[in-house]
Amino acid sequence: MNKTMAKKIMNDEDLKTANILVVDDNEQNLELIQAYLEDLKCNSIPARDGISAIELIKESKPDLVLLDVMMPRMSGFEVCRRLKSNPETADLPVIMVTALNEMGDIERAIESGTDDFLSKPVNKLELLTRVKTMLKLKHLSDKLERTLAYLSELEKHAS
Repeated sequence: MNKTMAKKIMNDEDLKTANILVVDDNEQNLELIQAYLEDLKCNSIPARDGISAIELIKESKPDLVLLDVMMPRMSGFEVCRRLKSNPETADLPVIMVTALNEMGDIERAIESGTDDFLSKPVNKLELLTRVKTMLKLKHLSDKLERTLAYLSELEKHAS
């Protein structure tokens, strides 16, 4: 796929409508990631713990979750596991952002269902690239679902 086609799939205007839930109990990390996301002109929604994140996901239906691992009240592993086991949120992309880098932690993140992960301290270019990639994948997935639903309706009316 060339760059022109990729731009048609999701352009800067689409990014402006994207809602990204940023979950971190450390205020400085939360503010830093939100500041980085300003370059994408998307809407970022802050949450300071796992329980708040679950509640905000129900309310705001974000397009992507950037999720810290080590948090009070509910770990990022548990938040991710709950999201991925719920049919309503299973397709919600999750990028875990963590200072943990032991192989066991990475395996645990994968087992909980994360779609990707970033290491702290967060590199701005890496964050923005991965966020754009996940949003493009979500956009394509949503478009495919709408197309399949439309085709299914056409088949019903044709028979």
